[in-house]
Formats: sequence, C-alpha cells, structure tokens
Amino acid sequence: MSKDIKIKKGLNIPLKGEADKVLGTAERSSAFVVKPTDFKNFTPKLLVKEGQEVLAGSPLFFNKEYPDVKVGSPVSGEVVEVTRGAKRKILGIKILADKETRYAAFAPANAASMSGEDVKKRLLDQCLWAYIKRRPYGTVARPEDKPLAIYVSAFDSAPLAGDYDYILHGKEKEFQAGLDVLKQLTDGKVHLNLHRELNTDAVFKDAKGVQINWVRGPHPAGNVGVQIHHIKPLNKGEVVFTVAAQDVALIGSAFLTGKYDASRLVGVGGSSVKSPKYFKTIQGAAVSTLLNGNVDGDNNRIISGNVLTGTKVAADGYLGFFSKELNVIPEGDQAKFFITEGWAGAGLGKFSASRSYFSWLMPSKKYELDTNTNGEKRAFVVTGQYESVFPMDIYPQHLVKAIMIGDIESMENLGIYEVDDEDFALCEYVCTSKTPVQQVVREGLELIEKECG
Repeated sequence: MSKDIKIKKGLNIPLKGEADKVLGTAERSSAFVVKPTDFKNFTPKLLVKEGQEVLAGSPLFFNKEYPDVKVGSPVSGEVVEVTRGAKRKILGIKILADKETRYAAFAPANAASMSGEDVKKRLLDQCLWAYIKRRPYGTVARPEDKPLAIYVSAFDSAPLAGDYDYILHGKEKEFQAGLDVLKQLTDGKVHLNLHRELNTDAVFKDAKGVQINWVRGPHPAGNVGVQIHHIKPLNKGEVVFTVAAQDVALIGSAFLTGKYDASRLVGVGGSSVKSPKYFKTIQGAAVSTLLNGNVDGDNNRIISGNVLTGTKVAADGYLGFFSKELNVIPEGDQAKFFITEGWAGAGLGKFSASRSYFSWLMPSKKYELDTNTNGEKRAFVVTGQYESVFPMDIYPQHLVKAIMIGDIESMENLGIYEVDDEDFALCEYVCTSKTPVQQVVREGLELIEKECG
C-alpha cells in the first residue's frame, strides 16, 4: 500500500543557474578517469596496468574486502595513467578513449525469468553491483546482504538538482527492466518514491511491480534516507538497498542489450554558468568538455555533484562516478567590506535561513551565492538550528556530539544506523559553528561499520 508523506522540516535554497530543459552539444572527452575515492569505505585492488587495453564494462579494480564487487571502465581504450597519493593510495585510473566504443560481450537477459542468485551473479560479472548502495553506512552493498526492501528516489530536491522527468524521458523500457532486476534481489518491496509535481512522466507513473510512495516538502525530501525514515525506519541489524534513478535505467539497459553503457544526461548549472543546460556525456568525462566557453569569470568553484554534497574538482578534472550534475559557483575567497557586504549590511543580495536579512521579504528571488562560510570556526553550541532543517525523529546535534567523542553506544541509541552524511548537508549549511558536519557523520559511520558492521 502506497504512502503519502509530507516533509515539514527542511530548507529550499533558491540559487541562480538552474539548468534549462535544453540538450546542449558537448565535445567528446578524449580521456576518462574513474576515481576509487568516489566509493565510501572501499579498498581498491587494481586489475589493470598502464598500457593495457580495456573494453567498456571490463573491470578496472575490485574491493579488497569483497573481491566479487568490481568497478568497470566507462569506455574502451588504453589505460594511460594510474594516479596514486600518499602510501600509494589509488586516486584515479585514466583511460585514453577509442573513437568508437567497444563493449565487453554479454548476452541480453530478462531478469523476470531469472533467479535471484543468477541476477546477482550477472550484476557482479557485468560490473553493475557498484551502483547498489546499502543502508546503513551508505556504502556499496555487500553481495551476501539480504535487503528487507529496496528504495529508489525519483526526484532530487537539492539546489540546482536535475529534473528526472526530463533526464529519463523515453527510457520506460530501460527503467522498468532495472526495476525488474532489483525485484529479484529482495523478498520485500521495491519502493519507488515520487513527487506529485515533479514526477509526471510515464517512465515513473507507469512503473510496475513496485510500491509507489508520494513524498512532498522542502529539501531534503528527495534524500532517500529521509524517505526510508518515514516509510520504515531502520533498526540495528537491518539492511536495505538504494539505487539512484538514472542508475536503475543503466542497469536495465545493460540487461536488455548486454552492453555497459555509462552515458548519462548531466545538468550543468550554477550562477557562474552562462547558459545552464543539459549535456549528454559519459561517466568520468573531462569537465572541460562540458564547460568550454560557458563560464563567467576565472575565480569559480567547480563542483561534481550538487552544491551541498558534491566534490570540488579542478578545471582540468573529471566527473565523479556517481555525479549526475556539474555546478559552477563563485569561489567566495574575496574579503567583503562589513558595511556593504558583511554582517552590518542590509543583505538584500543574500539568502538567510534565519531571516537575518530583509531579503526574506522577496520569496521568489534567486540568489548568486558563493562558497564563503561568512565566519570562522567557532565553539560547537546548542542553537536548535539543526533541528529546524532536519526532518527525522533524531536529535542531530546530540548525535554529532556522540560521534565526535567516539561514543558508539550513544551513537547507536541516537540513530546512527538511519543516516548518511548527505542527510546532514543542510545542518552544515545553517551551522553557526561552521562545523564540517557531513565529514563528522561520515567518520562516525566508518567507525560504526568497522566496530559493529
């Protein structure tokens, strides 16, 4: 039975630069990079070396803890560089792409006629398992996990997020095939969570074999963790899977065609982008192919992912493995005169979550915000700010404090198993203390997984 969920707490940040529903033309990237650092708590072991030829969908590395979980190449070509950091940590695998993509050979498959074990084996063999995440911990799922349910969020409520109706329009067969795959991985339900205003396309509304739940409210209503909390909260020892909507279609396409097609529509936006729009590209492409001549100024921050949870990349960097958007906003490292642009100013050009400025009288205004924290790191004090934007029955500030001191028992009692770092992005945004809350929560989840997982 479907649920109708209304999220009351949260915050929509009205940023300039939302991508228009127009498909632009991007030049094909000559090289692609897959970064093991995109995978949380994942110890990579290389399967390739420099100079080796690879096919799209052939494995590049696997998880040391779970060797069956492999990550595939998005394109065919030659491995030209393996970048390493401190202690020889693998930071990236660079592939010089062929002009025409060659694919690892797999026969088309119908998941509905396969057993759960056969579906799981196909996902592992075709390097598709890496797209499936587990809760708790927000890491790549373990093959031996038996999920109580699987959750797919069909909309993103984050600032400048892409429109899934536009992105997946016309992919009804691929998306349904992906859902059929997921159904074979659980004895429970596959939950497809929709927004009545944002999800009107047939690709979602005509989905079969799933429980459709209707979710509404401000960000973070689109976060799958918030949705799970309001549908069936997780208890210690329970596991569920989550898959991004675009990745459901990718998995479905791989079963239908036998090809690992890592192409995707990426929304390119932000106030520093001259013409925000969508581009068809491939996972791990050079960001320069999406931004060439389309950015104002030269002091900007390029973010692979959304502006609250994404990763900073250089102008000569590459899209992240899971990134479905690319945003460019002003860097915000310039000093601001306190009377005109600082705390003593009228603030008509600033957005304030606490209504500190008169700009709250203009609710339809869009803002050009930068990355400046507008203050130094301060004492971590109880303010009630986190609770005003955190829509779970959890005490976020108390949980963060328990993580900071490494109190595992308190972390468990306060709901650590229900959250992921992205669920605390708004807490970090409104934080007066300028605490890197997402980083703290990620460290807590890694500690819990190590000690109790």
